[in-house]
Amino acid sequence: MSDPSGAQARNPLYRAGFAVTERRDLWWMEPLLTVLGLGVGFGYLTWAAFLGNPEHGHYGPYLSPVYSPPVYEWFPSIMTYLPAFVSPALLILWAPGGFRATCYYYRKAYYRSFFLNPASCAVGKPWEKYCGETEFPLVVQNIHRYFMYLAVVILAFLWYDALKAFTRDGPKDYVAGAGSVVLLLNAVFLSLYTLGCHSLRHLIGGYLDCFSTCPTSKLRHTAWGGVTCLNERHMLWAWVSLGWVGFTDLYIRLVSSGRLADPVLF
Repeated sequence: MSDPSGAQARNPLYRAGFAVTERRDLWWMEPLLTVLGLGVGFGYLTWAAFLGNPEHGHYGPYLSPVYSPPVYEWFPSIMTYLPAFVSPALLILWAPGGFRATCYYYRKAYYRSFFLNPASCAVGKPWEKYCGETEFPLVVQNIHRYFMYLAVVILAFLWYDALKAFTRDGPKDYVAGAGSVVLLLNAVFLSLYTLGCHSLRHLIGGYLDCFSTCPTSKLRHTAWGGVTCLNERHMLWAWVSLGWVGFTDLYIRLVSSGRLADPVLF
C-alpha cells in the first residue's frame, strides 16, 4: 500500500504527473498493443456471446467453444425464464470469462494498459494512491481460484468436443476436416493456458515447505514441475488461447453460414 508522504511522494515522477519519464524508448508501445489485443479478443467474444444464435455455433460434429458445454440443450426450458438479451452463450462464458478476467497475467496486462497503473517502469502514473488488491473492488480478484475449478471442468467438455469433431455419422466413422484440427488445437492451447494457472500450481504444491514430507511426494513434485513449466510461458499461452478461441468460433460461424468450405483432410 502506498503512502503519499513516503517514498512515492518524494519521487519526482509522481510529482511531475502522468507519462513523465526520462526514458527514450517506445515505452508506450506495449500498453498500446495490449489495449488493442485485449480489445479485439474480448470484444469479439462479447459480440459473439450477445449475438444469441446457437445455430451458427454448430456445424455437423463441430461445436463452437462459445456454446460449450451446451447447457441450453440440456435444460431448454431455462431460456424461457431468462431476459431476452441473455443468449445461450452467456450461460457459459461467464465462467471462462471470469477465469481470464481474474487471471494473474491478465490483471497485470489490463492494470498497466487500461488503468495505466503503472503505464511502464520509470514512467509517471495518473494515480497517487494504490491499495493493491486489499480493498473493494480489486479484492474480488481473489475469487480466481474458484473460477479455476470451473475452467478445468469446461476444459474437459472442450476436449470431448475436439474428439467428437473427428467423427461424422457415428463414433466409429472417423473423418478429419479442417474444423476438426481447429477444435483440437483449441483444446490444446486452452489446456496449456489453464493447466499453467498460478492457482493450480499453488494447489498442487506451491504451499508446501518440503515435498519430502508429503505422502505422495514424488507424484506431487512431478505434477508441480509440469505446471511450473507451463506457468513459465503463461503469458504466451494466455494470448494464443484467447486468439484461437475467437478464431475457432469465427471458423465455425463461417462454415455453418455457408461462407466458407470445410475441406476434408482424411
